[in-house]
Amino acid sequence: MADKSDTPDDTDDGTTTDSETEEIVMNDVEAEADFLEDRDPADYPSVLRVTSESEEAHRQDALDRLDRWEAGEAVPHVINFQHPSDLRALLTDRRVELLRSIMTARPDSIRQLAERLGRDVKSVHTDLQVLADYDIVHFEQAGRAKRPFVPYDSIEISLEISTPAAADDTVPA
Repeated sequence: MADKSDTPDDTDDGTTTDSETEEIVMNDVEAEADFLEDRDPADYPSVLRVTSESEEAHRQDALDRLDRWEAGEAVPHVINFQHPSDLRALLTDRRVELLRSIMTARPDSIRQLAERLGRDVKSVHTDLQVLADYDIVHFEQAGRAKRPFVPYDSIEISLEISTPAAADDTVPA
């Protein structure tokens, strides 16, 4: 996460300018994990839907979900990417394998998950952090170990590719 300073910098000639440097704020993994521990998995819907739709289509879908939720209907949690490449970058084959493994048999620790998958702990931890940043994976403290879990019963991935609708709804000859 980047944070621009609002204080002006002095230049060599005595004038001040806005700072062009950005201060990089490192994620505090422990603080983030502690925050996620407080969330109850029962507070999450049973379905997570990961989509790649246009901004307009996603907005309309969100309004529809809001109406259904206000009517008391269970609605999925949705993560949308406007560009399919962003969805593919998040849900790599290795991360999908990791999610399947967690959902099939919840591991006691990140180390146990890494051993189950035949991967090194650091790369599994990195993938888990990326998925946690998108609210897909959460952690529960189990002694000294962090126990990853997915609060959803299922994850649906939807990628729609279609031709734009014609203005006059005619089929080209």
